[in-house]
Order: sequence, then C-alpha cells, then structure tokens
Amino acid sequence: MQWTQIYDPLGNIWLSALVAFLPILCFLVSLLVFKLKGYMAAFLTVILASVLALFVYDMPFSLIGASFVQGFAQGMWPIAWIIIAAIFLYKLSVKSGSFEVIKQSVISITPDHRIQVILIGFCFGSFLEGAIGFGGPVAITAALLVGLGLKPLYAAGLCLIANTAPVAFGAVGIPIIAMANLVGVEQYEVSAMVGRMLVPLSLTVPFFIVFLMDGFKGVKETFPAILVAAISFTATQFISSNYLGAELPDIVSAVVSLICTTAFLKIWKPSNIFRLDDQTDFTSKTELSNGQIFKAWLPFILLIACIILWTQPWFKALFAKGGIFDYTVVTLAANNVGTSIVDATGKAIGLNLNISFVGLQAGTAILLAAFLSIWFLKIKANDAADCFWDTLKEMAIPCITIGLVVSFAFIAKNAAMSTTLGLAFAQTGDAFAFFSPVIG
Repeated sequence: MQWTQIYDPLGNIWLSALVAFLPILCFLVSLLVFKLKGYMAAFLTVILASVLALFVYDMPFSLIGASFVQGFAQGMWPIAWIIIAAIFLYKLSVKSGSFEVIKQSVISITPDHRIQVILIGFCFGSFLEGAIGFGGPVAITAALLVGLGLKPLYAAGLCLIANTAPVAFGAVGIPIIAMANLVGVEQYEVSAMVGRMLVPLSLTVPFFIVFLMDGFKGVKETFPAILVAAISFTATQFISSNYLGAELPDIVSAVVSLICTTAFLKIWKPSNIFRLDDQTDFTSKTELSNGQIFKAWLPFILLIACIILWTQPWFKALFAKGGIFDYTVVTLAANNVGTSIVDATGKAIGLNLNISFVGLQAGTAILLAAFLSIWFLKIKANDAADCFWDTLKEMAIPCITIGLVVSFAFIAKNAAMSTTLGLAFAQTGDAFAFFSPVIG
C-alpha cells in the first residue's frame, strides 16, 4: 500500500502553509513565552505535528510512528553520539590540566585587547565550536576575555559575533551532517557549498569585531594582524570544507589561523597597545615551554588526525558492503509498516536508516581520540570514568531534546509540511531569499 504526499491539503497554499507552520510556532511560544524546558517544548511540538499529519495531511498513523522512530534514531546516532564524545574529550582536557595550558598559551601572545579578542573570540572560539559546539565556545571564550579585563556582557557580545563564521559547521559538522541526512543530499556537497558561501563572511568578521571595539582607528592600527587571521582562517575553511568534508573546517581553520597569527605577531606588533578602560598590560601567569603547549593541544591534534582518517575513502571501504567491518552497519527498516510514502511525482521516499555502530561515525573518531588522550596524558582510569559519567549526566536531557527536534523534522518532511512551507514562500519571488533563513 502506498500513501501519496499532499502538498496543499486545504486547497489554499497559504492556509495550508499556516497550518504547517503551527508546530514551529508552538515550539517558539513554548520556549519564549511559557519558558518551558527544551525537551518539553520539543515534545509538545512533536505531538502537534503528529496530530496535523494525521488529521490534516491524512498521513497513516503507522508512517507517523515510523517517521518519529527514524528521526529520533537519527538524533541519537550520529548527532548525540558526536556531542557526547566531543564533550567527553573536552572534559578530559580540563581534568588533565591541559585546557588551562591551552588558555594560557593563547592569552599570553599579546596584551592588546583587540587582538586578544581575535585570537580568543574568533580563532580559539572557532576551534571550540568545531570541537564541542552547543553554546560552549561562547561561554568559554567570553569567560576568558572577562579574565583579561573585558566586561561580561561586552565580552559575550563580541564572542557571539565572532561565532558567526564557524557556527554553520558546528560541533564536528553536526549541522551539515544532520541537514544532509534529513534532505537526502550528500553531506560533502552541502559542506562544499557552505564553505564557498562563507568566504565573504569569514573574511569580514575579524575586521568588524575590531571596528566595534575601536572604530576605524583600531582597524587601521591592527590591520596586518587582522588580515593574517582573516585570510588564513577563510582560506583553510574553504579548502577543508571542499576537500575534507564537514567535520574539520572549524577545527583546522582555527588552528591554522592561530598558528599564522601567532607567528606573525612574533615579527609585528601594533604601534599602540589598546586596553579597555586604560587597564595595565596583561602578562601571562607562567612561562610555558613548547613541550607543555604541544602536550596540552595533543587531545585536539589527535582529534584532527582521527577525523581525517575517518574521511579517507579506503577507510570508508572497510565498512561498505563486502568490507571486513560491514557487520557493524545495521539497517533499521521502517518500510515494513505496511505503507510506503511517495511524493506527488511518484518518487518513493525511503524510511530506512543505516546506522554504523563502530565505523563511519565522527563520534567514534572523537571517542578514539579521547581514549588515546587518556593514554598519552596518563589520566587515571577513575578520573576518565568520572569524566564520561559526568558527560552522560549533563547531556542526557539535551540529547533527548535533540532526538525530539529531529523527530519533528522527519515527521514534517515525510508528511509534506516542509514542502508546503517551501511552496508557499517560493511564491514570494525575490523575497524568498529573506524568508528562507528565517524559516530555517
């Protein structure tokens, strides 16, 4: 038996779009007006979307359930798996004291507040966005800048602006991977296109940050350093997103930009040292050796190496059909619910979900980096176990929330609600360029 999607169930595309928008409105109102927890807002949204799919779009209940399972599974694996592994690696770095060394290595490069914001808010923040994401980068970098003398709200605002360059790729490419899986597009194609679109933004953000801090005068005084940071970051982001996939652009770009800018500051200094509120120059608490710095960065160096390994064609072939590890790939088939989905053109929409429990998942690569870090940093087994347990406790509710949100996305997609919204706003002509990111 087949169920054909209905794009305009009410006979008026705008009225149908209004109904399709109700779950999104429910989510926003639940969060912003009623101040509900994220998981509760997501749960109510799933319920409303399911009711609309059943009674307005005439979607069989079995397909609604299958879409929910498909979405929730996608939210748990690979998205939640990546998050848990990344936060675990971060906690290991903090537990071992390496993260404190990383902070000191970054903030000891220059006393100029403008360049410190570029190094910490832009470069280091981009690194954290790629490594852990989910609000952590802004919180951590803003706290660092507060420690350097910036006011809390001011520091947070600058870090939020700095985060606009890397946030599209998020933690180890989660936004790109999730979107590609949702719409059925190869993630490398999405990564490449996003990398191309970000070029003007990534080039502009460092200059804009300094302009906000010290106007055109500040941009002029720090122009060489900003230019090095912007070009090195943007070029690496473009290359890595087009040739390495979605997992590494933020991390690699941040590291390259940090190295290039730091090296440049060894031979160039701004003529005027800018300190907010005429504060005295900041000096590092301790002198760090190259060995200490390398050891501190080692967990994230291992992360980069593991992710690169995971993206290699020969490695992926090990988990493909006929490969020596193909048994680790499990297909969850939902098409046996008795009804299949076809769109208005007659094209079948699959409900299958391939889950690779060991290979081909960025989360597994991150976990391997974490285990290697435990060994190289000589972290005690009990301490590592505590870090992992703390990660599970902290991320349990957020991961459930993610599963519910992705479930809503799959219900909306399979019921054709998303298509209804797209068709309606496509009629706005050139204004669609404005509405598209708002809906997104």
